[in-house]
Amino acid sequence: MIKPVLKMGDPRLLQPAQRIEQFDTPVLKELLQDMQDTMAALNGAGLAAPQIGISLQVVIFGIEHSPRYPDVESVPFTVLINPILTPLTEEQEEDWEGCLSIPGMRGLVPRYTHLRYQGVDETATPIDRTVAGFHARVVQHECDHLNGILYPMRINDLRKFGYTDTLFPGQTIAED
Repeated sequence: MIKPVLKMGDPRLLQPAQRIEQFDTPVLKELLQDMQDTMAALNGAGLAAPQIGISLQVVIFGIEHSPRYPDVESVPFTVLINPILTPLTEEQEEDWEGCLSIPGMRGLVPRYTHLRYQGVDETATPIDRTVAGFHARVVQHECDHLNGILYPMRINDLRKFGYTDTLFPGQTIAED
């Protein structure tokens, strides 16, 4: 079921999410289906459970090559629960991000270029990946939501934050 996405300013987006202790349950399956339906309906690249008002450490993300993301590599659809992110370099790169919780806006956000992420999927099967580029950016963005962090909190220069249609006139750009 498509759920409403909380918008920046809602205090629930600023709370740290709780770890999941029980897996492969009907409640978790329903949450994941709701998240997938919501992300698909809004053309997002990812979604965190807190964005739909559920304060649990669950994120989903993934994108195939698409005209809406012409310059990024595909990222496999992933359910990531109780994630741990480990930067593999101090190197960071700035790039434009958007967010379903901050519709219509974009900001230039620094993120680690290479990282390892670990966690489990909905059946508690371990996930352990080393990633770079857009994949690393998406994981960091979604996992920030689990710690009550929205991307504007990471922007170094607020002159590089604004409305998508003003920053990129004439372009159709999806939210992350």
